[in-house]
Amino acid sequence: MSGTTDPVCTEPRAAARTGVCGEPPTAARGGPVSHTLARVARMHRIAMGRRLRELGLYPGQELMMMRLWDCGPVRQSELIQSLGLDPSTVTKMLQRLEQCGHVRRRPDPADRRAVLVEVTDEGLALRAGVEGAWEGLEELSLGGLAPADRAELARLLGLVAENLYEEAGEEGDCPPLPKSC
Repeated sequence: MSGTTDPVCTEPRAAARTGVCGEPPTAARGGPVSHTLARVARMHRIAMGRRLRELGLYPGQELMMMRLWDCGPVRQSELIQSLGLDPSTVTKMLQRLEQCGHVRRRPDPADRRAVLVEVTDEGLALRAGVEGAWEGLEELSLGGLAPADRAELARLLGLVAENLYEEAGEEGDCPPLPKSC
C-alpha cells in the first residue's frame, strides 16, 4: 500500500442527502441499501438523542416511558421482556429514571418478591415533550416526501423488517405489551 490514504468525506450534508460519502466502503458495495439503512439508523438515533437531551432523557429511555405510559404500573420483569433488552440495561435505565424522579419502583403487593415500576407525575409531564420529539423528527426525516410516498416507505420498510425477522430470531421479535396492559 502506498503512503497516501483515501480522502475523508468533506461534504457531510451531501453525504446525508445521498446516503453515501462518495462511494460506499468497498466492503459494503455488495449491500448499498443495507449500508444506507445503517447510516440512516445512526443519524436518526443521533438526532433523536439531541431532542431527548433537551428533555433530560437518554436514547431508549423514551421507549421505556412509552411502555409505562401505555401500561401503567408493570412488573420490572415484564418491562424487561416487553422491551427486549438485557436485564442489566433495563435496571440501569430505571436507576437513572428513578434518580431523576420520572419513575418509582416498589414491591408488588401481589408478590413481594416482584418489583412494580410506575411513572411519577414528573414522568407523566415528559409525555408531551417525547411526543413532540418523535413528531418533529418524523417531519424532519420525511420532509419533501408526499403522503403517498411516506406510506409507501413505511410499507417497504415493513417488508424489509419481515425479511430480517427470521435472521434476527428472538431478538427481532416485536416485543409484546406486558399482560397487565
